[in-house]
Amino acid sequence: MLIDAYGEEMKVMNYLDVQEEMAKMEGASGVTVRWLISKKDGAKNFFMRRFEIEGWTPYHTHPYEHEVFILSGEGTVVGEGVEHRLSPGVFCWIPADEPHQFKKTGKEKLCILCLIPHTDGR
Repeated sequence: MLIDAYGEEMKVMNYLDVQEEMAKMEGASGVTVRWLISKKDGAKNFFMRRFEIEGWTPYHTHPYEHEVFILSGEGTVVGEGVEHRLSPGVFCWIPADEPHQFKKTGKEKLCILCLIPHTDGR
């Protein structure tokens, strides 16, 4: 850990050193998550997660927005009546309460970086 100018510790790690766990979303198939930055790290404004998708996330909503950046793999993000192709370098913003689903379509895992606002979880 590093100490910043305000006396708080910075977290600098490799994502592989963060425990991978199965995503706890009902209806998910082949989805793992690593909570890279969360409440336990002292994050006060937002959390960062890394998902690896071998199948799909459920079609779902939640009461907060999130930002997603595609790291590797190919897939789609499905919304109400729309589907967008995803590939490395593509990013998307999903507003609060917007129905959505991520699906892998290529041969390799769809790996995404997902940022959400601070919630009562994690």
